Amino acid sequence: MTAASRERAELVKTMRDVGPDAPTLCGEWTVRDLAAHLVIRERRPDAAAGIMIPALAGYTARKQQHLTDTTQWPELLDMVASGPPLYSPFKLLDPLVNTTEMFIHHEDVRRAAPGWQPRNLDGDLESALRRQVRFAVRLSLGRAPATVTLRDSDGAMLASVGKGPQCAIKGPAPELLLFLSGRDAVQIEFSGDDDTVEQVREARRAL
Repeated sequence: MTAASRERAELVKTMRDVGPDAPTLCGEWTVRDLAAHLVIRERRPDAAAGIMIPALAGYTARKQQHLTDTTQWPELLDMVASGPPLYSPFKLLDPLVNTTEMFIHHEDVRRAAPGWQPRNLDGDLESALRRQVRFAVRLSLGRAPATVTLRDSDGAMLASVGKGPQCAIKGPAPELLLFLSGRDAVQIEFSGDDDTVEQVREARRAL
């Protein structure tokens, strides 16, 4: 199994444990809504475009709501668990495009509950997420009015982007990636003057 497929299996297990009506970190979405999002993304290319293109977001939302309303919870979970169908471009690209997706949404479910703690991740998943930090920082903080440096827990630099006042963000690579994706339920540390740190937070673009 790849890191993506293992994380998918863990996500489905957690979804099953907490139930379809549990909250997530994705706004007002429940776990059922999040499951429907994953199915639409991988199985409905006509609707999935709205995930990235704002002009099509309404169509995507309607298709997702229809799926949520008409699909029994066990069936919806089975569709997530089985992964992308053969006709989906996500089938071939699963390790590339789904490792981060499954991890982030797994944490969206886990960290919506009180008392969460970061998991101990296997080496393959940790390495894959670490590599993604270098790409995500440019997408998320490329327009920040500061020089943003990301460092792991040991102080090693993972990435740097931007110009201007210095702002350092330190933490394990998975936590940094969650922050870059727009999540605030993370365990990271900021260094820099208060105004610069706040500007960096406000400039962050959710992925």
